[in-house]
Amino acid sequence: MGITAGIGTRLNWPDDYFTLYGQIAYLNYNLSHWDYFALNTGVANNFNLSVTLSRNSLNQPIYPSRGSDISLSLALTPPYSAWDGIDYEHADQQTKYRWIEYYKIKFKSRFFVPLTPDNKLVLMGRAEFGFLGYYNIHKRSPFETFWVGGDGMSGYSSTYATETIALRGYTNGSLTPTYDDGGQAGNIYSRFSIELRYPILMKETTMVWVLGFAEAGNCWRDYHDFNPLDLKRSAGVGLRVYMPMFGLLGVDWAYGFDQVNGKVSGSQFHFVIGQEF
Repeated sequence: MGITAGIGTRLNWPDDYFTLYGQIAYLNYNLSHWDYFALNTGVANNFNLSVTLSRNSLNQPIYPSRGSDISLSLALTPPYSAWDGIDYEHADQQTKYRWIEYYKIKFKSRFFVPLTPDNKLVLMGRAEFGFLGYYNIHKRSPFETFWVGGDGMSGYSSTYATETIALRGYTNGSLTPTYDDGGQAGNIYSRFSIELRYPILMKETTMVWVLGFAEAGNCWRDYHDFNPLDLKRSAGVGLRVYMPMFGLLGVDWAYGFDQVNGKVSGSQFHFVIGQEF
């Protein structure tokens, strides 16, 4: 359960495409025998502030052919461990996570460039990065981690306190590391994509386009594990259909070239319902 309040404004500088959004949120988690987080049974509270600076110059939202969409965000909680005097190295789970603390930095960008005079053949480039930091290494947040791999839609993490990041060619969540004593440890991720799109049908009621793509990305436990060159690669093709009644629907076939858990990921199908991740 939670409550959120935010306010945003469009900026006139450096140009009219910039917006600034601020938010304050409180979330309450009540878990019983969950295996996906370092906290598996107990109650946790998340009080955080966030700010997002973004610039969106896309010429249309459904099938953009030019422009960019860039955002940089920072979310943080109070550093409770700096003043509460608790020895979190030896504290039990409930004491450690009653009030979770973290800071989270995210950068996301997409660029669209038309390759033909009629603006039909479009090149899309994407670059993303996320980092979940801590104030006290013994009080790392069990929530707000990154769950990387697959279509970015399926799995428990779609709903439960962590952020899904798609990487086609790999199964859902397969690139997310875990701690030795259990719990997700996806604290850093990067993702890069390049995609060619071409429309088959462009009507007000229906839009259909095909695409070919190549992607690379990975997820790491901590900054000392981070290696920007250690990326899991994939490539494939896909189809998208947009109808106002149903929203965006799609299917991708991708081949993952790298090993996960000692086995090449290989051929994977992914489905898109509602929006792309």
